Amino acid sequence: MTARVVVLALIASGFTATASVAQRRAAALAPERLSFSWRLVGYLLRRPAWFVGIASMILGFVFQVEALRVGSLTVVQPLIATELVIVFGVIAVHDPHRVHGRDWLSALGMVVGLGVFLALARPSGGHTHSSTSMWVLAGLSTFALAGVLTVLAYLPPGKGRLPSAGRKAALLGIAAATGFGFVAAVIKELSSHLSQGPSGVFSNWSPYVLLLSGAAAMFLASNAFQAGSLAASQPGLTIVDPLVASALGVVLFGERLNHAPAAFIGEILAVALLVISVVVLSRSPLVHDDAHDENSPVSPPELASAASVQRESLGSS
Repeated sequence: MTARVVVLALIASGFTATASVAQRRAAALAPERLSFSWRLVGYLLRRPAWFVGIASMILGFVFQVEALRVGSLTVVQPLIATELVIVFGVIAVHDPHRVHGRDWLSALGMVVGLGVFLALARPSGGHTHSSTSMWVLAGLSTFALAGVLTVLAYLPPGKGRLPSAGRKAALLGIAAATGFGFVAAVIKELSSHLSQGPSGVFSNWSPYVLLLSGAAAMFLASNAFQAGSLAASQPGLTIVDPLVASALGVVLFGERLNHAPAAFIGEILAVALLVISVVVLSRSPLVHDDAHDENSPVSPPELASAASVQRESLGSS
């Protein structure tokens, strides 16, 4: 793992964290009736913060492509997961009284768990391309899983009860992360054609699949940001992405992990730390607070203004 790969991946992480915060800010005030509707996209296009998020995502994409061009999928994606700590830092700056010590420990535990797993697994080897049949199988499996998670997000937990905002945001975040994991694998494929110039890139299937799969993952992420707090959606969105991408790196590109007994035990402990951190964070008031906008960097004047506009529109109708 070279210093260049680490630096490129961390820069990409910074931009993707900025994208998450900006997109959450744009989606926070979207009416509930726009939930899981393409009309949500029209609403977001009228929010300047959304374009800041898109610009940040594009810059993150550029650095991610360059990192994947010189590094493996199982190295780059876990490094990008450090965006979770950056996002929690933004939440803490916005409202320091809401982020407790255990929230920080949970976020750090997730990143450390991934980092230790990566260091012990020592992913290596692999090939540049995979067969068409394997790509089709990977794509169908990935988005089938994302579809199941999306259904679970909106499934009532009991008779006469509605799913909580925190649950919807968390499950939709995981669904979006599953899609983004596949997107990362496609980016890896695309990066191998960059040296062939524009003709080599656009004569290949990867840029077109990237657009379609990226749009689907972005749609799920937008609904996750609209459904609940950033603290509810971001952990799954950040952690599941590299796990799916790493699995696809092994399946599609033949990247090999270290299975020596001592390393294997350490990998299990690292995954256990990751799971425990997720469980602890899932019980945090940050995640369970269903107040729609308290955890996003949106100021009270904006909320009051939005509420006033909605009252006026209701009165005029």
